[in-house]
This record gives sequence, C-alpha cells and structure tokens, in this order.
Amino acid sequence: MITQASEGADARAVAVYCAASPHIDESYFEMARMVGAELARHGAAVVNGGGAMGLMGAVNDGALAAGGVAVGVIPQFMYDNGWQHRGLTRLEVVGSMHERKARIAQLTTGAIALPGGVGTLEELLEIITWRKLALYQGNVVVLNYRGFYDPLLSMIERCHTEGFIQRSTTPLYTVVDSVEAAIAAALASPCPATLVSPYDDAAR
Repeated sequence: MITQASEGADARAVAVYCAASPHIDESYFEMARMVGAELARHGAAVVNGGGAMGLMGAVNDGALAAGGVAVGVIPQFMYDNGWQHRGLTRLEVVGSMHERKARIAQLTTGAIALPGGVGTLEELLEIITWRKLALYQGNVVVLNYRGFYDPLLSMIERCHTEGFIQRSTTPLYTVVDSVEAAIAAALASPCPATLVSPYDDAAR
C-alpha cells in the first residue's frame, strides 16, 4: 500500500539504516535478515528506506518472513525508478531524501545502524546529532558487526579527546556487536519519537 505521510510514530518501531549495495559478503545479508526477523519476533515494526536491494531488502525480507511489519519511506525519484520493495506492509512516497530521513525518524522510537556505505554513515551521524540536540529521543544503536564501525568510532573518540564534541551525561548511542544486543538496546525503555526535525520548515 502506498500512502502519503501521516503523523505519529508506531507504538514499537525501529529505524534500520543499512547498505543498499548487493555487492557484499553473504554473512552481512544473513545478519540483516536476522535483524528483521528478531524485530518482528519482539513485535516491533521495521522502518527503513523501502528499498529492495542490499541489506535494506534483506531486513525487510526477514521481518516479513517472520510475520512482522515492514514500513518503507522512499523518495519519489526512487519510486519512479522502481527501486522499492514490492512486499512491504506500507510504503510512503515523499518528495526528497531530506523528507525521507525526517519521516523515518518521526515514525520510530529507536534506530539501529547496520554496516553500510556513505548514505548509512550520513544517516547514523545525523540521527546521533539529532539526539544530541534533543530532536530525537529514541535509542540509537550501532551494530558493530565484524568490527565494521571501528574506524568511525575511533574518529568520534578523537573528536571527544580534542574537544570537538563535548561528552554528554546521557549516552548519545550504544555500540553492540550482536543482533540480539542490538534489538535489546533499541527497544529498551523506548521514548516517544519526536515530531520535530530540522527539515520540518523546508518540507512544508
């Protein structure tokens, strides 16, 4: 089903940021399918960019195969190119990449970053920034599968030690190395997702 964006987060819904590339090791696909299936088993909807390829498609497949809910948010140009997953529970088509990211945040009460490319890295850093600015209250989880995020985590630590990022009394994100730990962290004491984003004015 294709819908226009509607207000409000699902009761238990987790954004999953991940690669759309199909040219990666099969173990990553197995991990992604497990993430989707485990979220479904815990009664949480998967929310992502709505694509059919790469780890994004695998997460959606895993959730749907386990009887769960998979919600996609896709920009119009991607939809026009036929890049959407055809079996999603719900697909929302928005006008831009900016609206897509804001809408995914709006729909969710937590976020998990799986390994991915520049788009995934950008999404992860943005949602951490929104959490730091109190624009997003959901739990942000980095699934550091196979040590994928070690270089990025080292860079963030350098930002801390050199004073570019002030340490917060409230953790901005949690780093884990297993699917089970990622699901637990994403769903732990979930806070309502904010309806505010830096893109709201531009999106109207």
